[in-house]
Amino acid sequence: MSLHPILVALRKHKAGVVLIALQIALTLAIVCNAVFIIYSRIEKVNRPTGINETNLLLVEQQWVSASNGDSAAGIQQFDSLLRNDLDTLTRLPDVESVAPINSIPLLNSSWTGGIALKPGPGLSDKNNVHTAYYFGDEHMVDTLGVHIVAGRNFTSAEINNKGMRDQSEPNLVIVTQDLAKKLFPKDSAVGKVVYLDGSNTPSTIIGIVERMQIPAVGWGDNFTWYSTLVPTRVNAIFSRYIVRTRPGRLDSVRRSIVPALYNANPMRVLDDDDAVRSFTDIRENAYRADVGMAVLMGVVCLILLAVTAAGIVGLTSFWVGQRHRQIGVRRALGARKIDILHYFQLENLMIAGGGAVIGIGLALGLNRWLMSSFEMQRMPLYYVLAGLVVVMVLGQLAVFVPARRASNVPPVVATRSV
Repeated sequence: MSLHPILVALRKHKAGVVLIALQIALTLAIVCNAVFIIYSRIEKVNRPTGINETNLLLVEQQWVSASNGDSAAGIQQFDSLLRNDLDTLTRLPDVESVAPINSIPLLNSSWTGGIALKPGPGLSDKNNVHTAYYFGDEHMVDTLGVHIVAGRNFTSAEINNKGMRDQSEPNLVIVTQDLAKKLFPKDSAVGKVVYLDGSNTPSTIIGIVERMQIPAVGWGDNFTWYSTLVPTRVNAIFSRYIVRTRPGRLDSVRRSIVPALYNANPMRVLDDDDAVRSFTDIRENAYRADVGMAVLMGVVCLILLAVTAAGIVGLTSFWVGQRHRQIGVRRALGARKIDILHYFQLENLMIAGGGAVIGIGLALGLNRWLMSSFEMQRMPLYYVLAGLVVVMVLGQLAVFVPARRASNVPPVVATRSV
């Protein structure tokens, strides 16, 4: 089929051609980046935290009428209350293990700092790495279900306790594998000495866990896996415990925790809704915004594709109505129905192709802007290529109905106005 008649016809309808081409370009640019955002959110929501998430409960509570936690006597009183709670929870039926902890992955309640290879406040040192701290006892690793890949766990004799405002640093720590590789890229980190938060006190790495996500979900991918486990019970008016139940017994243990703690010591506050939460609930709450963003982006993509398809259908239908007599003349001169159908499909292919070329540039430019403004990753080129295929196929599907109607114009139409 000759392209010259198509080009002549398109030059007579410049405004419509430009509008549809720009609509296709914008759709391609937005849909490619939106799908990339959706995939990124889904990947983020589904990534493993490194802990055994099943049969895990988090208990949060606060003491009332307790002494001043900043004094030595107050700190020991809080520690006595904490250890009594641990004993109470451990004795519950269907409980496998219990540990105190300051936070857990995805909780969005973080205690962060810096870990370095040199003592002192060298914040500018390239080896000073941002990390999130998890404070607990010798049962923390087993209760969380994290996997030690090198070294060993804490022992009961190595567990200390301190007040919330105590700035002392531990002698021993366990770090994640990613953090160990960041600090010691060429050697094993086990047995190596590090310094926390610019302190002059050396801390020896005694173990490495395979993976453990930090509590915050909004940080970059690198910091996400830089966790440090500290053998310390933090004593304060507010405390958290993690409880691992036997398989299938999570709900029954969940119902028994609050009455058991009140029975052990009624001088506390336990929120009716959030005092005891399963990790499933915590994960769902942590990623609610990401899921909402993915759904919103999906709706935007569908709306844009629908509007673009409707625009192509409307414009092609308008052109078919204007060209009724010309179509009839072509049919009278021997053009087949398939020829008319191919004419409009090729016409749309040329318009969509021009819009797609512009859209590719817009898609890459939009991605670069998102990278600089919102710290997004670079969008792989295959997203753009896939988007190109989608808009081209969409254009062919959208033009098919009006093109098929045009192919059904009878040759007699050419003679009606003669």
